[in-house]
Amino acid sequence: MATIAEEMARKQKEISVSEFFERNRQILGFDSTVKALIVAVKEAVDNSLDACEEAMILPDISVSISKINQTEYRVSVMDNGPGVVRTQIPNVFGRLLYGSRFHAIRQSRGQQGIGISAVVMYSQITTGQATHIRSKVAESDVANDIDLTIDTKKNKPVVLREDHVIWEEEGKRIPHGTKVEFATVGRYVTGKQSVMEYLRSTAVVNPHATITYTDPDGRTYRFERATDTMPPKAIEIQPHPYGLEIGTLINMLSYTDEKRLASFLKNEFSRISDRVAREICEKAMISPEKRPKDITLEQAKALLGAISQTKIMAPQTDCLSPIGESLIKRGLKNVLGSLKPEFYAQPVTRQPAVYNGNPFQVEVGIVYGGELQPDQPVTIMRYANRVPLLYQQGACAITQAIENVDWRRYGLEQRGGTGIPFGPAVILVHVLSTKLPFTSESKEAIAAIPEIMQEIDLALKICARNLKSHLNKKETKSKASVKFDIVTEIIPKIAEKTSAVLSKPVPDISRTITKIMNVIYIEDSVEYDSKKRAAISTIRIRNYTSKKQDLKLHALIPAANLDRSSLTPHPVEISDDGKLTWEIGRLQPLGIVTVNFALKGVERDDYTENEIYVSEINPVMVIGAEPLPGDWGIKTFDLEGELKDNEEEADYDEEGGELSEE
Repeated sequence: MATIAEEMARKQKEISVSEFFERNRQILGFDSTVKALIVAVKEAVDNSLDACEEAMILPDISVSISKINQTEYRVSVMDNGPGVVRTQIPNVFGRLLYGSRFHAIRQSRGQQGIGISAVVMYSQITTGQATHIRSKVAESDVANDIDLTIDTKKNKPVVLREDHVIWEEEGKRIPHGTKVEFATVGRYVTGKQSVMEYLRSTAVVNPHATITYTDPDGRTYRFERATDTMPPKAIEIQPHPYGLEIGTLINMLSYTDEKRLASFLKNEFSRISDRVAREICEKAMISPEKRPKDITLEQAKALLGAISQTKIMAPQTDCLSPIGESLIKRGLKNVLGSLKPEFYAQPVTRQPAVYNGNPFQVEVGIVYGGELQPDQPVTIMRYANRVPLLYQQGACAITQAIENVDWRRYGLEQRGGTGIPFGPAVILVHVLSTKLPFTSESKEAIAAIPEIMQEIDLALKICARNLKSHLNKKETKSKASVKFDIVTEIIPKIAEKTSAVLSKPVPDISRTITKIMNVIYIEDSVEYDSKKRAAISTIRIRNYTSKKQDLKLHALIPAANLDRSSLTPHPVEISDDGKLTWEIGRLQPLGIVTVNFALKGVERDDYTENEIYVSEINPVMVIGAEPLPGDWGIKTFDLEGELKDNEEEADYDEEGGELSEE
């Protein structure tokens, strides 16, 4: 008679990864019919974008959804990428945890090898239908046409039908690309969490892509590319030794082909030179000539400790591919332009940072005004490696960082001083890394790693200060305009009527007007010359005071684009970082000084507003420019967003310890 242990042993058996995810598909994001349809489209589009970018092809992606019945939809996603070779098609689409990017340390949308094969599996278990793949490489005259399913017990693809066809779409031969079609159970909705919103959000951070979408009602939408410039290609790097765990180190020592410990450290990790490798070996008290495979557990621990005590350069950052400040603004204008926002804050791309040895970057953009809803919470656009995050907003580090900023200081309403602010604004945050710390396999929220939270916070504050500057400038100009209109209309009429009553000539009231206005008014305009591909800036300084005025005018511009021949008058200083300084001396009452310059080699949406400052004048008298930080005791912030101590004592309000507006 078998024992209980023997009976239990007979019941134990291995399960494949496909079978596991088949029974736990909610882990991959297929936890509702609405979400399942979005996830299916997302995984297919992400694959297409990655394939095109790896081949340095400007993506042209078509997405189509048609209704089969009340619960089923047919989804088709086609791209103009390099195509997939025949031998790899079954594995790419019909095998979970199979891919080329899992071991590659560089930024990419997909890394786990789960995405598109999980969609094939979900389609199969919910509809019973096979997935249809058509793919053509440029070197072949015909396309491979395949129907396949997944054997979930063995995690292997099953090819049901295979053919070679001449590929034509709308009467045109397709030179290369891939098309995947599948049926899926789902529910089509519109709104914030929808296929349309995903594609719209994708177009914002992928301005180099054209995306065409046909919805179940047959309506077609097209997001045209805003630039022909491909994003910089992310280069694969070796792992960085910081953040290394003991088990990972032991595995690397066991499987390396290197014969010496010193060469293992140098060639298997990034940023370790011969000198650094020798220093690590000395601190660990292990011979650099020792064979890596002979390293004991205690020696591995000593190596790990020596690495942590050794100064090693941060990982190289060419493994990352940020969108860039210019293209973030262009992408936002391209997609949100129909809402006619009044202001696009200068986007911020932070310098790369590191968490647990993994390089990452943060980018932020803010859009304000226009037809955006003023009485609703701001719209948050979250991205991870150029992929929109539509679900689990509250659990995401991006949202938490936004909630922790005191937005009242930057002109947005925030009830209670914390939480998502209210106002007519869109806040875009993009986090990119070689290894993003998602909270789950469905990749819908980023974990609140302290280093990432800090970088998001700093980027938000820098971008928010651009918004605050705009709102302050807008408010002061509005008040000045109202005052100026009243003064210039009413006082002349009073003078005319008084002169008529007294039968005397109308006096010159210009000096009276200047005494009442008592401001220096600065107007800034930027026009685009499409023939010269140049942004033409004109800045006018008007003296509406009763005295001659002296001041310095400063403009911060992209130094590389400055056309020096266009400078009128010539500045007294042109710094390497793009700061232009003019001395405006003895400007007469009611006098005007005009400053002109041009930025060449820019696109229409790249440069639309100047960043203007004044110094050596009381900033209270100036409308249309910010006081230069450090001048007249103005508090300044460094690039990390921290208050500098360039005053003996800072002014704080009594309520919340924030810097007072005065």
